[in-house]
Amino acid sequence: MKSRLTVIVLVATLLAGCASTAPAFRYRVPAPGMQAPEGASGYVEKSGWVAKKYMVAAANPIAADAGYQVLKAGGAAIDAAIATQMVLNLVEPQSSGIGGGAFLMLFDGNAVKAFDGRETAPASATERLFQTADGKPMSFYDGVVGGRSVGAPGVLRMLELAHKQYGKLPWAALFSPAIKLAEDGFAVSPRLNALLASDLYLKRDPTAAAYFYDTDGNPRPVGYRLKNPELAKVLREIAVGGADAFYLGHIAKDIETKVYGHSTNPGELSAADIAGYQAKVRDPICTDYKRWTVCGMPPPSSGGIALAQMLGMLETRDISAFAPKDGQLSVDAVHLFSEVGRLAYADRARYVADTDFVPLPGHGVGALLDKKYLAQRAALITDRSMGTASFGTSPTVALTAGGLDTSPEFPCTSHISIVDGYGGAISMTTTIEDAFGSRQMVDGFLLNNQLTDFSFDSIDVNGPIANRVQAGKRPRSSMAPTFVFEKGTRKLVLTTGSPGGSAIINYVGKVLIGTMDWGLNIQQAINLPNFGSRNGPTELEQGRVSDALIEGLKARGHNVRVMEQTSGLQGIMRVNIHGDEMWFGGADPRREGVVRGD
Repeated sequence: MKSRLTVIVLVATLLAGCASTAPAFRYRVPAPGMQAPEGASGYVEKSGWVAKKYMVAAANPIAADAGYQVLKAGGAAIDAAIATQMVLNLVEPQSSGIGGGAFLMLFDGNAVKAFDGRETAPASATERLFQTADGKPMSFYDGVVGGRSVGAPGVLRMLELAHKQYGKLPWAALFSPAIKLAEDGFAVSPRLNALLASDLYLKRDPTAAAYFYDTDGNPRPVGYRLKNPELAKVLREIAVGGADAFYLGHIAKDIETKVYGHSTNPGELSAADIAGYQAKVRDPICTDYKRWTVCGMPPPSSGGIALAQMLGMLETRDISAFAPKDGQLSVDAVHLFSEVGRLAYADRARYVADTDFVPLPGHGVGALLDKKYLAQRAALITDRSMGTASFGTSPTVALTAGGLDTSPEFPCTSHISIVDGYGGAISMTTTIEDAFGSRQMVDGFLLNNQLTDFSFDSIDVNGPIANRVQAGKRPRSSMAPTFVFEKGTRKLVLTTGSPGGSAIINYVGKVLIGTMDWGLNIQQAINLPNFGSRNGPTELEQGRVSDALIEGLKARGHNVRVMEQTSGLQGIMRVNIHGDEMWFGGADPRREGVVRGD
């Protein structure tokens, strides 16, 4: 569907290193208007978008436009993902950027690969990193704010690795949208303005305060043209020198200086830690569900395993019989979805961490997804809520004593879904963890606080906690970039994912059930009220559920918590319109995202 954004894409001569058929492109900043189409909170209906060949769904219109222009110029999905991510670094700095990490699922038309760009702990880190002198876990924000929480960033190494294998446009060209926006400026969106106004810690960093606030300490107003020449310089260096310019040069040293130099909460991340960072290619977790095959991210993400477990348990029940009516969720649907969620989250808290350091129980992923094991788990579900589920054990899940991880994950992340004109697609979830990360700004970008995704406790009465801090380890995540295929074929049906901290699993699960079981299109599924359990209360989205649903769940023993649940789902699905196969894209009405396509 055509957008009213004014764009120009000029096909030009090839740049050095480009494939022989790949055009280059020039970028012009979109004209004012529709750059921030809705507020930072609340709910604004969206009806979805249609395209024939290619499409990008992203959390901000300016970022989606950058990816669209790359696709229009002949770029592959990974090319568009790079351009989109670099612009998100500017327009949605609270959520992601080159100072953070990401997980990328990539489909090249034949096979799926999982690219791991998760941050790593410093070589000098110990399991006591977030503990006080007496061995007690420190408070969360005492750990977050400052240098202590910063891990070695991974997003650029990951994107470069994927681009070298699957890119069609030259690396340098993909940075031009973000560079131009950084130099010329972009309009501050309502969401960014609101988050700046509510944040308690960002002003403590003088560099961030000077960029995001005026001299009176007020956040840059909506529509303010914000320029970032420091980031433009950094992006130019990376465009010319590749990821090495970030990992091996002055940028890494600047990060070290910032981390080490924090006055009250210095960290341990060194330039050597950054130089040694390696992105990894891992085997995706692909499992069959009814007439589909669902592929998700493996550890150190817990998202792929948890979703596969939930779907595996639901195969023993018929949630399709509980489809929403007139947009209203039924007690049966929420009860069943919440109970399988409790069981999956219980296993997640006990077993899942970076498998390069802590192996999964039994025979690995296969043990946790064994059909007999999942049927045994599903048999625990009755008409009454189990409240809090226990982790599972069985012959296939040979338990090694371990502690229970209770680390929080906060919902400031972003998701990008893209399909290209070559049969390829990506699903990428990207983050700096908490809103504005560690609240430390260097060279025009914010540094992550990803290390606080580790458990602050390292051991309990059952033994060492799988997700404890260890040198070089990647903290466990809930990010769940996901593909759905027709079973038995390589025909892509859906690419989706969401931000949302540990609630990501439930957000994405809602969309999977909505599309596969309830026959909804991607936008309808995204629009459904958010619901589920993280093995605690049954959580329902405030203002979007009926009193009858709340009372019905309470009658079944649920401890109901009605709360804001600001997901940021993006997705693209294959649809048939008048006999023609098309792409239909959806963006979360709870955030500023849009979809652009041909």
